[in-house]
This record gives sequence, C-alpha cells and structure tokens, in this order.
Amino acid sequence: MTAQAEGDRSGEPTGTHIYNNVTCPFCGLLCDDLQITRTGSLLKVNNGCPRATAGFQRPLPAAKPLIRGSEASLEEAVKAAAEIVRGAKLPLYGGMAGDVANARAMLSIADRTGGVVDHALSEGQYRNFRVVQTSGWIMSTLTEARNRADLFVIVGSDIHKLHGRFFDRIVTPDETMFESLGGKRTVIFIGEGLDTSAATGPRVKEVITLPTAKDRIPEVLAAISAIVRGHPISSGGEEVKRNSLLASFLGSSGNADEVAGIKRADIEKVAEKFKAANYGVLVWSPPALSMPEADLTVHMMTEIVRELNTTTRFAGLSLGGNEGAPSAASTCTWQTGYPLRVSFASGAPEYDANRYNIARMLTDGEGDMLMWVASIGTDIGLPQTAVPTVVLGTPGLRLAQPPTVYIPVGTPGIDHTGQMVRCDNVVSLPMQNLGRSQLPSSADVLAAIEAAL
Repeated sequence: MTAQAEGDRSGEPTGTHIYNNVTCPFCGLLCDDLQITRTGSLLKVNNGCPRATAGFQRPLPAAKPLIRGSEASLEEAVKAAAEIVRGAKLPLYGGMAGDVANARAMLSIADRTGGVVDHALSEGQYRNFRVVQTSGWIMSTLTEARNRADLFVIVGSDIHKLHGRFFDRIVTPDETMFESLGGKRTVIFIGEGLDTSAATGPRVKEVITLPTAKDRIPEVLAAISAIVRGHPISSGGEEVKRNSLLASFLGSSGNADEVAGIKRADIEKVAEKFKAANYGVLVWSPPALSMPEADLTVHMMTEIVRELNTTTRFAGLSLGGNEGAPSAASTCTWQTGYPLRVSFASGAPEYDANRYNIARMLTDGEGDMLMWVASIGTDIGLPQTAVPTVVLGTPGLRLAQPPTVYIPVGTPGIDHTGQMVRCDNVVSLPMQNLGRSQLPSSADVLAAIEAAL
C-alpha cells in the first residue's frame, strides 16, 4: 500500500516562483546550487541529477491523517499517537529520515518516554562507525577533495549512480580554488560493473579500472597495502606471513601472478600511483559495501591512507548519507555523546550497537511500539511488525503494512525550512521552503505528540 488518502488540497499554492541556490535533500551530497521553478505545486529542476529531479518532481498525492485506516483530523491523529506512545513500556523510534530538527524532536520524545532511537540506514553507517571507534581515520571533505586532489580512487561503489553530481562537482569541475593544484587528475575504479562514464573531461588525465568481484575487493586492497609498505606480494614475502588475507589468496604457488583475477603488474602500477600522488583520496559509499565484514574493508582503506601519509598526503572520503542519515547521527552525537542506536530506558543515554539495533529488536520481538519517520523519500517505508505503529511520512510512502496511525508530513527543503548535515559531516546546510504544500514538518508533529503525552 502507499501512505495516502483522498482529500482536499486546501491551501494549494498558486502562481510561478523561482528559487535559487536550493539545497537538494535527496542524497548526502546536499548539492546547494539548484534552481527550482514552482508553478502551483509543480516543481521544475535546473542543475539537478536524475535523483534530484525525480525527488523534486515526485507527484504529491492528496493525503490526510489516518487512524486504523479511517480519515481523521491532525489533532485526532496526534492524540491517538500519544496514546500509543503512553501505553508502551519500550517504544522504538526508527526511520529518522528528516532534517536536524526532526532528529532533535525524536531524541526529545525518546528521552521523555525511555525509548530507543535508530536510523533506517544505520547498518551502512556502522561500516564506518566501527572503524572510527576502534582505530580512527584520516578523512577529507568534499571541498578539500575538489580543490586539492590529483588522484581519486573509487572503491566498490557505483558513485555515479548513487550520487549523480559527485564527478562534475568534485572530480571534474571547471574551476577549483587553487588552479595550480587543480590540474589533471587520475581516477581509479576498484570493482566490477562500476559506471565510469562520468570520469571524463579536460581535468581527467587517465582512468584506470581494476575489475574484480565485490567480495574480492579486500584482496586487492591487501595487495596494495603490502606494496605501499614496501613488501613484495609473493607467497614467501614477509608481508604475506603477517597478512592472513594475502596468504589465503596466494596459497603455495610461489608467486602472485594474479590477485582476485587482476594481474599483479596492474595492481603494482596502481599502488605506485598511490605513492606518487600529491593528494590522493579513497572514496567509498558505505551502503554499497555489501560484502561480508564490510567494516574490515573500510578499516583496510583507512590503514592504507595512514601508511601513505608518512610520505605524501592521502585521505578517505565516505559518501552515502541518504535519507538524512548524517543529520540523525550527528544530532544524536551532539546530544548524547554516542552515535545512533541509543536507549533512554534507564533514564540516561545508553549505547549498544547490537542491542539497540531496531531492525534486530523488531525481528527478536523486543519493543512494544514503533514510531517511524520517513519525510524525504518513499523507499524506506514501515517494516513489517506486529507491534502498534505510528508513521510520520511523506505522501506516497511505500509501506509493508497499514500503520495504526499515519500522519502525512512535509519534506525538508521543499515543504518547510530546516538544516541538514552533509555526508562529510563538516557542515549543515539550510533547506528552503519552496511552498509546495501546507504539510507540517515531522519535528512539529513530534513536538505535538510529546506535548500530548
């Protein structure tokens, strides 16, 4: 089903308005140079990638609050949601797809009711969090990479499909801040089936691809790691004796003529480019690293970066961050000192990445109420569960089952103002109100539910 109900469009906008320097909420890059022309409630996009265009131009079906499938007023739906929350012993607050104000409001109601908070896409984020927690890392930003990098290495992630403007804004821009440092760039892709079509233009010196299956990328990284440390990747080398992963794919053959289906000579050439770079950047998108033990793959990349910084400048750059995930994680850290997956059941913030994983909790029958917020896209709809559910979602949200209470909410950057945190976690960007609808923000609805407790 979809989260919509037929109803009036009272207050539908009229006239034509042009909005400049609009920030796009539909991926973690938060591109902030879009121009949007609104005619009535229809939006025309300039400068946007296909994902942005689809998001801004997505039809907005008429929607009204629902209580057990029946239409209700907003006040009635808020009261019904508050009754469900009030009756729960361990409420779960998930989805969290929204802006900073949404994350603050969810943390506030979770704190008051002794609930657990988690983002729908936090599993991908934890491929990074575990590395930060255990060993730390050296990271770049979108702006630093755009202005300084002479080598981009894309690892196991179809960046052009996931973040349509990463290449034209960061890798191949017409201008950079330091022209003397922003000359020709080498772009290396590690992984098979990756879209390399955007790595073109006068700024690109060469494009190199090391095609290998996703689950064998760690082998390639292990070989590169050995080379940048100055160790030959033969089965008798000292690095192999210390590295069980290298040993496993070299076996007892004597020489590694191939690693993960790639000629050793090709890997050695790539490793030499790593060492020769003035400012190299390893780029990945955590949700795309779906191989087993993906966090160890991230760890291997950060170790390569750490080693290279003894002789040159190198950094990581993690993308992803769709559905407001960086906003949720950053706000949770600001307010509790912990990343996502925090429980307030004890009366104080308690963090446990496994115990307070809401997806696991629902599967294992833990928690007795789920409040789910999905105010940006339509693809992270309510998961299947037997507990009472409250959904604050954008009209058209795809749902696995009818929620107990549904309240339609606006999208930050389209229907209301706000702030969102970019995927590199260094800036929060303002979101404009394009006046598409009169839908309330999820933060306002959450505050109303908390006030009604």
